[in-house]
Amino acid sequence: MQTTTIPTGRPAEFAPEAIIQAGQELRDAGRNITGFALRQKVGGGNPSRLKQVWDEYLASQSVTKAEPVAELPIEVAEEVAIVTKTLTERLSMLAVELNDKAVKAAERRVAEVVRAAGDQREQAERELADASSTVDDLETKLNEVRAESEAFEKRLADAQATSQAQAVELAQLRERLVLTEQTAKSAGEQHAVELERIRTELAEQKKAVQSLAAERDQGCAELATVKAQAAAADKTQQEQRKRTAEETHRMAERLTKIETDCDAAHKQAATAREEAAKLRGQLEATQTQAAELLQALSSHQPTKTSRVKKTTAN
Repeated sequence: MQTTTIPTGRPAEFAPEAIIQAGQELRDAGRNITGFALRQKVGGGNPSRLKQVWDEYLASQSVTKAEPVAELPIEVAEEVAIVTKTLTERLSMLAVELNDKAVKAAERRVAEVVRAAGDQREQAERELADASSTVDDLETKLNEVRAESEAFEKRLADAQATSQAQAVELAQLRERLVLTEQTAKSAGEQHAVELERIRTELAEQKKAVQSLAAERDQGCAELATVKAQAAAADKTQQEQRKRTAEETHRMAERLTKIETDCDAAHKQAATAREEAAKLRGQLEATQTQAAELLQALSSHQPTKTSRVKKTTAN
């Protein structure tokens, strides 16, 4: 079924040629040519005007044929001739005949009027059927539009509910973000304190290493005269100095790495503590070696004194 366009405001005007073409197509298709049928075919317009244009077209196509005037029959002519003689009788008979003809003419006219009325009634019924079909189509479309509107309203309600849920979730995420930032800030402050403590410990260890180096240098100066034993002690001191320098370099590198990786200080704190423990162990080992070296120095000093005294006695 062709879609019917609902007119809004002033009805659209269509050219008579388009209306006549639509009527011809309906006639060729064997359909009833009504105002609503023409309206569906052309896509709009006033049904009454469309039907009027079509009727005028049909009237222009019909050729009016003049009925030939029938001549008086011979009997009538003879009777007319005799009328002059029997005027009274023939007037009565003529009146009867004229009355009969008038009655028959009136009957024909009544029959034509009744037939025309029947045609108009059938035409009106066809128009009504087309109008009912159009109304059904419009009601169907109206129901579809209502269903789509209800679906859109439901989707809008769902979208609003989803938006509200997302807003609640966004607020929760913001609260979590604030809490996370506060926790990260607190952890950063703790890491900074821990880093400062580690720096202090490393500085103290560095001072201790420098003190040991000074003591070692002093021991080396005292053992300079003891060549045989000083050579071994000097070698040991050089190795110890090398290890101490390496340890100091490694400690400086670790300090630089700790400063650079401040964001990951909470992970490296444990490693730094372990390294500090190792350094303490190495420092203790160095102190032990220095003590042993000082003890060896003190044990060699009496021998040197006795040798000096013996040389003097000689």
